[in-house]
Amino acid sequence: MKRVTRFLFGFLLLTSNCIAQQVPAVEENIPFLVTFGKDGAKSWGDDDFSQTYFFVIPKFQVQPIYIRVFDAETSGENDEKKGEYNTKTKFSVYGGKEAFTNKDVRLKDPGGNYKSGNLLASKIFISSEVYDGEWYTFGPFNPTEGELVSEYGGYIFKIISEGLAGDDGNLYKYFLSSSPTENKAIEGGNAFTFEYTFRLSDNQKDVAHLYPYIEQNVYSVRLSNFDFDNDGEINIVSMVKKGELSKASGDDTWADTEHKIVEKEKKTTLDVQFIKSKKAVIKNNNVTLYVTNQDGNLLPIYTVPIGGVPQHNSKIQFKQKKKTTPY
Repeated sequence: MKRVTRFLFGFLLLTSNCIAQQVPAVEENIPFLVTFGKDGAKSWGDDDFSQTYFFVIPKFQVQPIYIRVFDAETSGENDEKKGEYNTKTKFSVYGGKEAFTNKDVRLKDPGGNYKSGNLLASKIFISSEVYDGEWYTFGPFNPTEGELVSEYGGYIFKIISEGLAGDDGNLYKYFLSSSPTENKAIEGGNAFTFEYTFRLSDNQKDVAHLYPYIEQNVYSVRLSNFDFDNDGEINIVSMVKKGELSKASGDDTWADTEHKIVEKEKKTTLDVQFIKSKKAVIKNNNVTLYVTNQDGNLLPIYTVPIGGVPQHNSKIQFKQKKKTTPY
């Protein structure tokens, strides 16, 4: 990633007045993140039984921060049961040198040194009524315990969820908070991931929104989605796209579609919409998505869209090249 592009990220984070709250955020209309135990079947929607998220803390934040996890254990009404509950999930928070800048954190599948940085806290959760439907808090962390990435405008913390054992689906949420006991948003903060595994709403009227950021040097993107179960359509909206369909995956399969990027879409966020079918009723649908540029590099998918939710601008016009008369 070019230094100029990374600096722009930081600039936008500090000037967009975004407030990172719940992950997934309200704007995404996604009920839960999902991580299955490592003995689970990939056909249930989780392709690698691990998920990595990054939290950006602005440099002007001096008070301690907390990373809170909702329903971190696997049992009860929110989680996906396969037989008897037997799943162990480990949540680990990292900061310090290379917590974010190590190249292995940008891999589609966990590997290499993706657990780079300093381990600040971790906990293994099993089936337990204590944390069922409750918040567990990691911290306090001094903001400077994250990795300072000036191009991103602040300190970055990494949290990894791993399905250590079992075959159940752990459905959970995060909250970046200034309080250990309440969800109090940190102004100027944000969260993003490079591969997103999430639960779709069961309501056929709900539309899920994911927000990949398009860097200046991007001229095409490839959307890759897994195990959508043909549950409707995937639509892309941007400043210049009123709607452009991307191929939807079936059961236990990947689908990939390349989309061209025009100049007006650079340094903005796309709105990737998962629109459920109004005909078939598919419940408990877990899906994985990642987005790459023309070089195969993963693009960040933000919780709060940079610059706000993208709106199609019908006033944008494109000049057509004049036809030349051949001699």
